[in-house]
Amino acid sequence: MDLLAIFTIVLDPRILGTILLCTLYGAFVGAMPGLTATMAVALLVPFTWFMDPVQAAAAIVATTTTAIFAGDISGALLKIPGTPASAAYVEDSFRLSQTGKPRTTLFTSLFASVCGGVIGVAILAYATPQLAQLSRSFSSDEAFWLATLGLSCAVFVGGPSVPRNFASLFIGLAVATIGIDVAVGHPRYTFGVMELYDGINFIPAMIGIFALSELLRNAALGRQTRLGKLVVEPLFSAIRAAWREFRTRWKNVIRSASGGTVIGALPGAGADVAAWIAYAVSRRFSKTPEAYGRGHVEGVVDGGAANNAAVAGAWTPALVFGIPGDSVTAIAIGVLMMKGLTPGPDIFANDTVLVYTIFGSFFMANVLMLLTGGLVVALATQVLRVPRAVLMPLILLLSMIGGYAITGSVIAIWIILALGLLASGMIWAGMPLAPAILGIVLGRIVEDNFMVSMMKSRGDLTEFFARDTAAVLGTLTLLVWAALLLRAGWSFFGNRTSSK
Repeated sequence: MDLLAIFTIVLDPRILGTILLCTLYGAFVGAMPGLTATMAVALLVPFTWFMDPVQAAAAIVATTTTAIFAGDISGALLKIPGTPASAAYVEDSFRLSQTGKPRTTLFTSLFASVCGGVIGVAILAYATPQLAQLSRSFSSDEAFWLATLGLSCAVFVGGPSVPRNFASLFIGLAVATIGIDVAVGHPRYTFGVMELYDGINFIPAMIGIFALSELLRNAALGRQTRLGKLVVEPLFSAIRAAWREFRTRWKNVIRSASGGTVIGALPGAGADVAAWIAYAVSRRFSKTPEAYGRGHVEGVVDGGAANNAAVAGAWTPALVFGIPGDSVTAIAIGVLMMKGLTPGPDIFANDTVLVYTIFGSFFMANVLMLLTGGLVVALATQVLRVPRAVLMPLILLLSMIGGYAITGSVIAIWIILALGLLASGMIWAGMPLAPAILGIVLGRIVEDNFMVSMMKSRGDLTEFFARDTAAVLGTLTLLVWAALLLRAGWSFFGNRTSSK
C-alpha cells in the first residue's frame, strides 16, 4: 500500500476519533500511579468487541503509546512511576522537578518520546514485511521453536530470580491447558463446567491478571497521591526550554530509539527493559556519568526515547510470527484472534489494510501525543488529584461488566476474580506477571505445533532439527535455556558462598 492510501484510512473520522480519544485515555491512565499501560489496554479490550479489527488495533496502539509516556508525569511530580517503563529514570526526573523545572522536564521527555516513537514506527514498517517473507517458509517445527523461544526469553528478562520467572511461566502454561485436549479430544481441568471446554477466555484472563491485581495491590498498599508544594514554571517558557534541551540531545534520541526498537522486538522484553538498557548505555557513554541519578536530563531523554520506540518494536514478532513482544501485544493478538484474524506471515497478504493501518496509527498516535501529552502535562496537578476512592471502584466495576459482556456468562466474572487473586499472590511472592501472560497466550501454540510435528515424525524428536531454519531456532532456544540454567546456578552458589 502507498502512503496516501494508509493515511486515507487513518484520517477517516471514525479511526482518527478513536486514536484521539484513546490517546487522551492512555494519558490519563498512564499519569495515575499504579495504573500501567498494560492495565489501560486490558480495560479497553471489552470495548474493542464492538469495533472492527482496524479500529480495535488503532485503539490499542494509541492507548499504549500515550500511556507509556504519561507514566513519566507521576514519576516527575511524585517520584512514583506511573508505568514500569518510567522507573529507570524516575530519580532524575523527580530531582529535576524539585529544582523548579517540572514542566520543562516533562516536555523534554514528551519530545523525546514522540521522536523515539516515530523512529520505532519507521523501523517497524521497513523490517516487518521483509521478515514476513522469510517466515512464510516456516513449518510446525519452526513455529514450535519460535513460540518456545518467546517463552524462554520471557523467563530470561522477567526478573532477577530465574526460579520465580519459571514458576510464573508454568502458572500461565497450566491455565492454557484448561479445555479440550487438542490431541485426543478429552476435557482437561474443566471440573464438568461446560463453559470451560473452550479454555479460559483470553479477555477475562487479561482483566483479572492485570486490572484486578493492580487494584488489589494498590488497596493493600493504601497508596496516596498527594502533591506537595511544587514550583511550576510558566507553560510557554517551559516548552521553549524543553525544545532547546531536546535539540542538543538529538544523537541520544536516535541511538536510544534505534536500540529500544530492537530490544522491544525481543519477545518478553518490553518498554521497561528497553528503558533500563538505554539508560545504562547513556550513562556509559556520557561525559558526566556521575550526574545520573542526581537530576540529569540526559538520562530522561534516553529513557523516554527508548521506551516509546520499544512499543513499536514489540509489534514486530507479534505481526511476523504471531508471538507477543510484550504483555500489550499479547492482548492485541488475543483481540485480533477474537476478530477471526491470525497474526503471522500470512496477515501481510490476507489483511494488508490492517497491518499498514497499525503503522499509520502508530505514527498518528505519536503526532497527536504532542497535543494530548502536552495537555496532560499542563493539567498534571489536577489529574493527579483524582480521588482514588472514586477511581478504583469505577475501574473494578468496568472490569466486571467488560468481562461479562464479552462472554455472556457469569463464569467470566469468576475467572476475573480467581486470576486476579492468583496474580496478587504472584506479586506478593515476587513473581513477574509477564511470563504467565505469555504462557497463557503461547501455551496452545506450543502444544499444537509440538503435537503436529510429533505426528508427522512419528515421535522422532530429531526431526525438530531436520530443517535448517528449525535447527538454527532450536539451537538458539537451547542456548537461552543453558544461559538460564547458568544464571540460576550462579545465583544459587553465589548466595551460598556469600552467606558463608
